[in-house]
Amino acid sequence: MNEVNNRFFSKANLMSLFFIQNKWHQHGVLVHTLRVTYYVLKNRDFKFFAAALLHDIAKPSTAYKKDEEDIQYAEYSFTDHEERSFQIIKNWFFISDYTKQIVRYHYLIRDIKKSKKEDISRYNLKKPLWDKLSKEMQDDLYRFLTYDDLGKGKKRRD
Repeated sequence: MNEVNNRFFSKANLMSLFFIQNKWHQHGVLVHTLRVTYYVLKNRDFKFFAAALLHDIAKPSTAYKKDEEDIQYAEYSFTDHEERSFQIIKNWFFISDYTKQIVRYHYLIRDIKKSKKEDISRYNLKKPLWDKLSKEMQDDLYRFLTYDDLGKGKKRRD
């Protein structure tokens, strides 16, 4: 897991929370989260409500500059933010196990596709996690990914 652990008042935490994430997100984490929640509610897909609010809870604390592109465009990377988000909520008794799993695996589909092309060792770690999930959970993760994408807004650049 990524060892970045930004303090709340750090520049990376505050910038990513309120202003900018990366080329795939038009908004900071807070607005993105609210947009994901909006689309979940708009589609009356209430089983994703808590996951929409919590799926990126740890993202600002994991924000870091991974490469020259991040530096050039003043953007951030968030490696393993979903696992860190799960670690925050895993012992919260008022959150269902289902929601915890959606939070934990909400990026798994993209992670597998990306790592298959770029990092075969990471792919070999992530693919078995996917294979162990039920078909229902896999389908729900695809559906949640749609809401996550809607929450991103338009791309700023390719």
